[in-house]
Amino acid sequence: MSLLGNLLCTGCDRPGRAESSVMGDLLHSDDLARARDGDDTAFTRLVEPLRRELHAHCYRMLGSTHDAEDALQDALVRAWRGLPGFTGRGTLRSWLYTVATRTCLDTARSRGRRALPVDLGPSSTHAVLGDTPLTDVAWLEPFAEQPGAAYEQRETVELAFVAAVQHLPANQRAALLLFEVLGFSAAEIAEVMDTSTASVNSALQRARRVVAERVPVPSQQRTLRMIGDARLREVVTGYATALERGDAEALVALLTEDVTWSMPPLPHWYRGLDAVVDFATRVPLSTCGSWRHVPVTANGQAAVAAYLRGDTAVEHTAWAINVLTLRGDRIAEVTSFIGAAHFAAFGLPTALP
Repeated sequence: MSLLGNLLCTGCDRPGRAESSVMGDLLHSDDLARARDGDDTAFTRLVEPLRRELHAHCYRMLGSTHDAEDALQDALVRAWRGLPGFTGRGTLRSWLYTVATRTCLDTARSRGRRALPVDLGPSSTHAVLGDTPLTDVAWLEPFAEQPGAAYEQRETVELAFVAAVQHLPANQRAALLLFEVLGFSAAEIAEVMDTSTASVNSALQRARRVVAERVPVPSQQRTLRMIGDARLREVVTGYATALERGDAEALVALLTEDVTWSMPPLPHWYRGLDAVVDFATRVPLSTCGSWRHVPVTANGQAAVAAYLRGDTAVEHTAWAINVLTLRGDRIAEVTSFIGAAHFAAFGLPTALP
């Protein structure tokens, strides 16, 4: 209920906060007992409120929306089968995170880490025409905004953070996320990972050092708050309009001097205003076709979904999710995640008129 709703309800015949909590605990216990007896509907009621945050945790671990969904489904099957072994010593939420983390560790160890083009080699100084996708690389994927996500939750799915933790071994990645994001103690993490508390503390020390070197300050959440919604809309609209009109001058006005532009799964990427402008003027601003853009939020950041219509096409088709990383009120990074497969997670159509 909203604050206004609470004020209007003063004196109404409704349970108080403590009474509601007790009622919720009783319903939770009843569903837990039913689920242990094989009631899958009761199990669904238990886990459904936690599904979004568990999916976000799997994404942080794996760097892929699709891998995260697969891992979550696998984890929930494991949890369903292992529910009779849940003793109730901790919360169901903590236990589900334990199951999900172990599932993600299995996946991470078998598939390796996700990468961006900047991880594979130096930047290109001029536009590479006819660049072809690298299909043997596991690429980082964008993460669709979760409605109502808290400030801290958005920070921990920002592109720089997720990309940084991908550079950690799987056990360090899990330890860092459980400790820094979810608030597990070192002793609890040791139990999750079947290791010692000393090993966890050592892993945390190494992980923090790697991430601190790779994650810029301030975070995108802080940057977006500092520039305000009005200026953010101007930047996003200006970027989309410049692409749609083929206006290089308008695009340049929005970029930092050291801007980067990468386009997974294409391996080549560009750093610095000269290289980025050379690429932009020779490819998206002139030779691709007609663009249309839809503002979205990806990884807690400003983004636009780009639709492209070729010269002989009759409609604009899904092309890329462009995630914009800002420094101040300028664009410091454009990461264009190419592929129509990304659009479904954002609830977007695959074509526009």
